Amino acid sequence: MMDVMEKVRELKILPVIKIDDAKDALPLAKALIDGGLPAAEVTFRTDAAEESIRAICAAYPDMLVGAGSLTSVEQAKAAYAAGAKFFVSAGFHRGVAEYATENGIPYFPGICTPSELMWLVEFGLPVAKFFPAGQMGGVKTIKAIAAAFPNMLFMPTGGVNAANIKEYLAYEKIIACGGSWMVKDTLINEGRFDEITRLTKEAMALIHGE
Repeated sequence: MMDVMEKVRELKILPVIKIDDAKDALPLAKALIDGGLPAAEVTFRTDAAEESIRAICAAYPDMLVGAGSLTSVEQAKAAYAAGAKFFVSAGFHRGVAEYATENGIPYFPGICTPSELMWLVEFGLPVAKFFPAGQMGGVKTIKAIAAAFPNMLFMPTGGVNAANIKEYLAYEKIIACGGSWMVKDTLINEGRFDEITRLTKEAMALIHGE
């Protein structure tokens, strides 16, 4: 089983994806892989999420695929059964945290205050999704919060884009960023997978200095 944390740290960006129709799952996965980014956080904001995760995991078993926007244990169970290798949620969900911990699944819950971060400490979760990063003060706020939690790592999401991602990644407590600018809903729904590959290549070149 792949080391999810190390893979996320290596890639430095986790594409946050909303798939409206499961038929788009495989061409989207291929577009990301061709762009040099074999990872996806498939959000449970549509009914196509579970089927999409299952299809991608079956076709591309080496791809790092997880489930995002989880709001219930039932969703977490469905995602895990479909092959999801990690969980993400906009906020902390105790039931999902318990299920993830019991099954050894990495869980990155969203937080934006020190009080919320204490819940992650309680469960021994090492990475917090800082959300919505742009609206909550970005890197400055992360640095202020991190000072009180020296062992916590962060994955900012929300408002992260090509113009500011290098600023986020320059801070050593940030292991990766969640982003969607290379996988916008319109590009997926219009079947513009070549454009997704192009934007993904640009993002990887920007992040890794190629």
